[in-house]
Amino acid sequence: MADDDSNKRPSLLVAAYMEKRAQLLRFFTMRTSSSSEAEDIVQDIYLRIAALDDAPIETPMAYLYRLGTNLMLDRMRTRRRSAARDDAYYQTFVAGTSPDAEADAPSPEAAWEARSRLERVLAAVERMPPRRKQVFIMHKIEGLSYAEIAASLRISRSAVEKLMMAALRDLTSGDA
Repeated sequence: MADDDSNKRPSLLVAAYMEKRAQLLRFFTMRTSSSSEAEDIVQDIYLRIAALDDAPIETPMAYLYRLGTNLMLDRMRTRRRSAARDDAYYQTFVAGTSPDAEADAPSPEAAWEARSRLERVLAAVERMPPRRKQVFIMHKIEGLSYAEIAASLRISRSAVEKLMMAALRDLTSGDA
C-alpha cells in the first residue's frame, strides 16, 4: 500500500521544479533572449525530470539549472549545425556560381523534372508512418544525430537506425 501512496506524490525534483519554475523561466529567458525559447527549455526540463526515477539528488535546483543549460546548449549546437549546413549549401550552389549564372542555369525541362522529383519525394515522406516520418525529418531536415533523436524520442539508437533505413527505402522505391 505504501508503494501506491509514493507513486501519487511528485518526486522531490518535480516538486523543486514546480516551486522554482518561474525562476527557471526568467533565467533561461535572460540567457536565450527569447521567452518562447526559454519556455521550450523549461518544458523540456520538466519532461526529462518527470521520466526520472526519484533518485536522491543533493541539490535539486543545481541539477535543474544544469539540465536546462545542457538543453539550451544542445539547441544552440543544433542551430549552428543547421546554419553551417545552410552556409555550405549557399557557398556551393549560390556564391560559387560563375558570373555566367544564366548559362549555368538548368533548362526549363531539367527544372521541371527536378520539381517533379521533389514533389514525388515530398509525397513519399507524407505517406510514411508518423514515427518514421518524424525520425526522417529530425535527422535530414533538423540535422539531429541518431543519438540525439534516440534521446529525444526515448527510443534506442538501433530503433532510430531501423526507422531511417525504412524511410530511405520508402524514398528509393519506385514511387519517390
